[in-house]
Amino acid sequence: MRPILAFAALLSLAGCSSWQPDAEDIVPVTAERVLAYQQALENAGEVVVTRDFGLRGGGCYIAVLIDRELAARIHVGEVVRFQVPAGARIVSIGTDPLDDTLCGKLSLRREKLAQVQAGQTLEFRVISDNRIGFDIIPVEP
Repeated sequence: MRPILAFAALLSLAGCSSWQPDAEDIVPVTAERVLAYQQALENAGEVVVTRDFGLRGGGCYIAVLIDRELAARIHVGEVVRFQVPAGARIVSIGTDPLDDTLCGKLSLRREKLAQVQAGQTLEFRVISDNRIGFDIIPVEP
């Protein structure tokens, strides 16, 4: 009986962590939820953000911000691409300010500094973890 209880407890904890989607399961964020950084720029790079699959916050959009400006609202299993000027950029996630449901009442802000070079693509993942909640992490090439 104890092994079954231990396994059930472990399984319930693992259910809250996210997992990286397979490439064929990722869909682009719909155009109405992409709000900035879509125009091609001279001397620019690209920032790509993909949100993992997972149960935690699965019914909520998460705000993706570039230089603390709302750039997109992303859901699980979605990807969004931004054209950003070269230089130091703050890539972050936060509570969706356009959401007037319970999801919009949460407190979330995680930021990463990205050094973007012209012609470069930097990739990030939005993850959820049992210990730290939501986070945005760089994807190593």
